[in-house]
Amino acid sequence: MLSFVIPCYRSAKTVGAVVEEIEKTCVNLTQARDGFEIILVNDGSGDDTWDAIRQLAETHDEVKSFDLAKNFGQHAALMAGLAHTKGEIVICLDDDGQTPADEAGKLVQAVEEGADVAYARYSSKQHSAFRNFGSFLNEKMAGTMLGKPKDLTVSSYFAARRFVVDEMLKYKGSYPYVIGLVLRTTNRIVNVDVTHRRREIGVSGYTFGKLVALWMNGFTAFSIKPLRIATLSGMLFALFGFIYGIYTVIKKFVVPDVPVGFSAMMSAVMFIGGMLMLMLGMIGEYLGRLYITQNDNPQYVIRQRAGGREESGDA
Repeated sequence: MLSFVIPCYRSAKTVGAVVEEIEKTCVNLTQARDGFEIILVNDGSGDDTWDAIRQLAETHDEVKSFDLAKNFGQHAALMAGLAHTKGEIVICLDDDGQTPADEAGKLVQAVEEGADVAYARYSSKQHSAFRNFGSFLNEKMAGTMLGKPKDLTVSSYFAARRFVVDEMLKYKGSYPYVIGLVLRTTNRIVNVDVTHRRREIGVSGYTFGKLVALWMNGFTAFSIKPLRIATLSGMLFALFGFIYGIYTVIKKFVVPDVPVGFSAMMSAVMFIGGMLMLMLGMIGEYLGRLYITQNDNPQYVIRQRAGGREESGDA
């Protein structure tokens, strides 16, 4: 059985076409011979997305829809969807039609051939320059902080084995980061080349603020490298300050009339003070996330659900 998980945000006009494409694709997929399911998660959209996906659930037996109580973010919405999947292979994709559902068979085949996770790789992304730059930074961050192999490309379109999904769901922290959860579970991850489509309707829901929040989550969720970088930076600045102090004393003895550089001193104080504030802020970010997690802040909250044979009474 195959499970498709789609986080939805302001996609009332596009998600229906994605569902139809999945249905047509599964008709010809031998891997879907035991059936398939489609999990739609409305991530607190301010439009009529919930009405659209609820109607899909009411008219399609294989569709289940979940409405989150507020906007928790794409990764939290994915976790909500993953928690309700039953398939032996789970495929996650976007709600805007840019990730080609008709090529899901390529990802499934890669998993059947031995991979634990198969990520879609695009030769050309049909995003805006800003969004492509954000994806580039996300790739670099995952490689540096999370140990992602250099030759591996990660994306929002991927297929994973059941045991990988089950392991991901063991994470109960308040700030899920799907890429980090995958990378810490297995190293049998491959790329599959697929086509990336141009967005036909609407604009990306990722604003600059949301991208920054995503990067911060990646920095602090599954790596302590930022803290180690802060420690190393502190050691280097301390060493530099010690050497500069010796240089200043020697220079005063050699050239007694040399004036004391107030501007240079203030520049050094401002620079080092800024670095200290940055490092303290980083430590505070870790402590704050730990505090929030200890208070059992939920990853997501489901307001209502619709569809599914066993859950139709809860709609």
